[in-house]
This record gives sequence, structure tokens and C-alpha cells, in this order.
Amino acid sequence: MDRREVKRGATGSWSKMGAAGAMVAALALAAGTALAGAEAVSAGLPGAEVQMHDAIGDVSTVRYKTVKVNGLDIFYREAGPADAPVILLLHGFPSSSHMFRDLIPQLAREYRVIAPDYPGYGNSAMPKVDEFSYTFDNLAKVVDGFTRAVGAEKFTIYVQDYGAPIGYRIASGQPERVQGMIVQNGNAYVEGLPDGFWAPLKEFWKNPTPELRTQLEGFLTLDTTKWQYLHGAKDAEKISPDAYLMDQAGLDRPGNKDIQIALFKDYGSNPPLYPQWQEYFRTHQPPTLIVWGKNDQIFPPAGAEPYKRDLKNIDFHLLDTGHFALEEMGDVIAQKIKVFMKERVVPAIAAKQSAHVEKTTGTK
Repeated sequence: MDRREVKRGATGSWSKMGAAGAMVAALALAAGTALAGAEAVSAGLPGAEVQMHDAIGDVSTVRYKTVKVNGLDIFYREAGPADAPVILLLHGFPSSSHMFRDLIPQLAREYRVIAPDYPGYGNSAMPKVDEFSYTFDNLAKVVDGFTRAVGAEKFTIYVQDYGAPIGYRIASGQPERVQGMIVQNGNAYVEGLPDGFWAPLKEFWKNPTPELRTQLEGFLTLDTTKWQYLHGAKDAEKISPDAYLMDQAGLDRPGNKDIQIALFKDYGSNPPLYPQWQEYFRTHQPPTLIVWGKNDQIFPPAGAEPYKRDLKNIDFHLLDTGHFALEEMGDVIAQKIKVFMKERVVPAIAAKQSAHVEKTTGTK
């Protein structure tokens, strides 16, 4: 039943309910919220329960949109109330906003949740390497422009893998915009780059030979993509093959291999910024939730532990899963985010707003 049918059903009964009942029903329909719908149900109004479910569905329904940023089409997923606190979801390699497909609806009843695809990933534009400089500085500029284009002036950032160097560039450069951090296997410490996995990449940063490039192209195969999803998972049968097959389809597009190699090389620009990001953590102390797959060989728990050294307001969890923790423990992570936002981020937002009012009005 659509909303027009609900309204007709409720309106047709108003004349039998009297003025008081009509007023409650009208408020429920006008507000379009779950709370108003619940009040109408308690009053026994016809059609009100359907209206309540319809309103909740509208809020948590994921919308698929595209916006122009610096001349590029940037695809994004969005759900939640337009005036709610924003959670900005920043994906990793070789994924896209698709990695958040199940998380977004779980958060969208209380928060505005936005997940963009970077240039070269998912459904966003994929200019060639001679048309766009694929560096983490440039990806951060695109994401920064994206947040402004969609009206997200302040937000809590969720970072995973590549999302960390992108998000931390924005956070350290514009700390007033970041209201909290959610970190899922996103690195900001040299301890998180073990030689075992990172040795060829570290060598490529210093000496990008054709031989090393050929070796690194092995990271772009289906076997490696599948390994990233399955390795470290407690129960591999919980990992949908749709996720790694979709990622691989993106990697297999003509020209995408050059994009990924360019970003492999530019990843070397991140470790020199770690001290700057750590200083941001220490100085600004954003409320932080760590939900880290502890069986990850790419970003092992050694990269998670140092966050506790610099952050005081931190909720720290090592989860028994791998690199793409959301695939196996999405419900657990969603619940931890809800508690974190309610107990740490939202109160901090309210406190800052109250302090701003006191400062501007001179009242206490």
C-alpha cells in the first residue's frame, strides 16, 4: 500500500472519529515519522500502522545517486533523515560503497549515512591515468568536494583500508568538520605495515621497476581479491561471493589496472603523514570506535593497538574475522556503531552546540 492509499484510508474514517481523533491522525500523517505513527496506533486509528511502517521504510531506504565533483561523476549511496548527524563511509581497496550495502540500512533510521565511490571505483567515473592523477591527495580532494556537494559539512568518518589515508587527510586538515571516527582495519601507524605483506610495495615506492610492477599486478587477480575476503574469516560460508566478484569486475575493466598500480605507488606518500595524523588524534581527541578484524594480514592488529596511545575517548574491539570484517560481522559492527554514536558522538555534538550558544549569546 502506498502513502496515497494510506492517507485516503485514514481520511475516510476521520468523520467517524470526531475532532480529537482527526487531529491525532492528521498529525501522524503530516509528521511522517515512526513516533507519530506509533502514537496513532495507540489511539486505534485506521491505517495508522501502515503509515508508521511506510515512514520508517522511507527513512532507511537506500538511494543511489550521482553528483558532479570537479567535473567527475561521483556515485554514492545515501539513506537516513536529511537533518540527522552524518556518518561518512569511506571504502577500501579494491572495493566500493558496495561494501557498506548491508550496514547503511541498519544505521539509517537515526543517522544520515553517505557512502561515495572514489574515481576509478564502483560506479563513479573512471578517467584514464593521463586524464586524472590517481594520488591519495587527489582522492581526498574529490571526497572533500563531494561532502560539500551533498551538504555534509560535519560528519563522523568510517574508514577502512584506503579510506584511512583519504579520511585522515580531510580530518587533519579540517578538524572542525569531524565529529567522530570509526576505524575498521584502517592504518595510521608504521606498526601496521608489516614487511611480510608490504615488502614488494615498499620496494616499489622506492624503485618502481617494470619487474616489480608485474609482481604487483598479481594483487589484481581474482585469486588475490578472493583471498582478501576469505583469509582470516571465522566462517568462510558467511562471505558472499557477490562481494569479491563485483570488486574483481571493477579491477578487470580496461585501464583500471593502470589506476591501481598508480595508487600502489602513491601509497608511499602515506607513512610520512602518519606523525601529522597522530598529532591530530592527540590534539583534537575525536571520539573513536575501533572495530578491527584481528586476523587481517594486510593491516594486522599491530596497527590497531597504537590508536590507544594517542586517543583517550576510544572504544576498542578486535574482532575474530579478517580484512573485510563487515562481510562476516556486519551485525556486530552495526550494533557497536549504534552504541558508540549514542553514548559518545551525539553527546559530544550536543555539548559543542551548547558551548557555541553560550559563547555567542553570553548565557550559561
